[in-house]
Amino acid sequence: MKTLMEIKKGLEGQIGKRLKLTANGGRRKTVIRSGVLSETYPSVFVVELDKDENAFERVSYSYADVLTEAVEINFVDDRGKAATE
Repeated sequence: MKTLMEIKKGLEGQIGKRLKLTANGGRRKTVIRSGVLSETYPSVFVVELDKDENAFERVSYSYADVLTEAVEINFVDDRGKAATE
C-alpha cells in the first residue's frame, strides 16, 4: 500500500499529462472524467477537465481519496490509451 507522500510524489512527476479519473459519486454512482493534471498542493491535486464533456473546468481531490480508492487515476497517452506507469 502506498503512503500519502508516495502518491503526492508520483503525481508531481505527472503534471501536464492526460488522465482518466474514476471517482465515487455517492449513492452507488461512479463518475468518470477526463482531463489534464494541472497542479499539486500539499493536501490536494487539481485536474483541468475537458471542456466539451463537463459543466465545470476544474476539480480537486485529496491524496487520501486516492489512498482510500475513492478516486482512481489512470494516465493516458495522446491517443487515449492507458499508459503504463
